[in-house]
Amino acid sequence: MTTVVFVLLPGVHLLDLAGPAQAFFTAGDLGHRYDLRYVSGAAASGSPGSDAPASGSPGADGGVVASAQGLPLAADTAWPALTPDDLVVVPGWRVGDDPAAWPRLSDELRERLAAHHAAGGTVASVCAGADALGQAGLLDGRRCTTHHGVQDDLAARHPRAHVVRDVLFTTDGGVVTSAGIASGIDLSLHLLAMRHGPALAARVAREMVVYARRNGTEPQASAMLRHRSHVDDTVHRAQNHIDTHFARPLPLADLAAHAGVAERTLTRLFTRAAGVTPLRYQQILRLERAEHLIGHGATVESAAHAVGFQDARMLRRLRSPAVSDR
Repeated sequence: MTTVVFVLLPGVHLLDLAGPAQAFFTAGDLGHRYDLRYVSGAAASGSPGSDAPASGSPGADGGVVASAQGLPLAADTAWPALTPDDLVVVPGWRVGDDPAAWPRLSDELRERLAAHHAAGGTVASVCAGADALGQAGLLDGRRCTTHHGVQDDLAARHPRAHVVRDVLFTTDGGVVTSAGIASGIDLSLHLLAMRHGPALAARVAREMVVYARRNGTEPQASAMLRHRSHVDDTVHRAQNHIDTHFARPLPLADLAAHAGVAERTLTRLFTRAAGVTPLRYQQILRLERAEHLIGHGATVESAAHAVGFQDARMLRRLRSPAVSDR
């Protein structure tokens, strides 16, 4: 059981919250258990020196948070115990013309976000929620993004952050940030792919009737987001098989039989729909998984064997362009 804590701040956007919550809930229906918890951010609004409680922040109202769309949301005021495998997500809120009026985090919330990250946990944000991560000191020296309409404000408020513009999401050292509103779904699919593999994320996307897409050239985005934004069921069948068995040898004849078409037909359909050949798609999945393992302490040699390469030379050759771009 993995716990996902959604931190609700005053004026939270419903879709910033509902999209990721639905993704993890759907993953639970598909056999990967997630305990979704909703905690009030206990924020104050106004200038940094204000101590006045925000409308909808917990207190006499028992932890009810007012959403931007007017729907009141009940939230816990106590945090659950977390482990490094758990996830904390800060959905965005409605922003005005004055960034000084954005919610100001309590000392307790800043400490909780920072402590979870320091313990090895992942902290994520949607839209303006990146500002909360910045207040906790988690954006300093890291790549991040937010809604295109507040990118300048985020950069001004957190000058030590490296704001990446016009991408759907970024990941950097256990800190994951996404752009506005619906991009929280893309972020969640990426996290599911990293935790359980792209096959599970693809199943979640299809259950949610989401054809995943991305904007820009962010290199750490999931391969599913880059190559599964199509509606060809034959190619999806082949990709589902590759997603599940990418660490094994996958002859084209076997893939074609699994998809129910001839080899030449599969290659033509696959390249047209996904933009790459089946073999290249498998290599991309292997490389992405290997990068994840290396980022979590594995050696290049052990990562290479884990994803199906006979030795590390091929992995090093595939990694060279990506490494040189960092």
